[in-house]
Amino acid sequence: MVAQKGKDLLIRLEMDGGGTFQTLAGLRATRIAFNAQTVDVTSLDSPGGWRELLAGAGMRSATISGSGVFRDEATDARARELFFSGVIPVLQVVVPDFGVIEGPFQIASLEYAGDHDGEARYEIALASAGALSFTAL
Repeated sequence: MVAQKGKDLLIRLEMDGGGTFQTLAGLRATRIAFNAQTVDVTSLDSPGGWRELLAGAGMRSATISGSGVFRDEATDARARELFFSGVIPVLQVVVPDFGVIEGPFQIASLEYAGDHDGEARYEIALASAGALSFTAL
C-alpha cells in the first residue's frame, strides 16, 4: 500500500433517507476511530497469572470527527437538520485504498466558530448507533 492523500478520507452524508450520499463539504481534517470494550475473564487458574479476555464479547463502537469550512449549503443544512431533529442517518466513511464503512451514526456534536478576520469553521463529531458494514475498495 502506498501513501494516500488525507483529503481522500471522506465523510458522506445520506441526503434524503433514500440512499443518496453526498460528501460533507469543506472538510479539512477527518478522523475515524474504532473501539472495542474488553471482557476480562482472568481467574486464579489463568496461565502464569496473565489476563485473559473473552473473545467476541464486549461492545464495539466507532467515532468520526471532522472539521472544515463552509463550502456547500445543502450538506451544511442537512447536518443541522439531523442534529436538531435527533434523526440517526446512514453515513459512509471512505478510507482511501482501504474501503467504505457504512452504517447509522448520530451527530453527537456540531460546533461553529470564526474569527473576525477569517473564515467561518465547523467541527462535527459522530457516534455509531448500530451495526456497521465494511466494503473493500
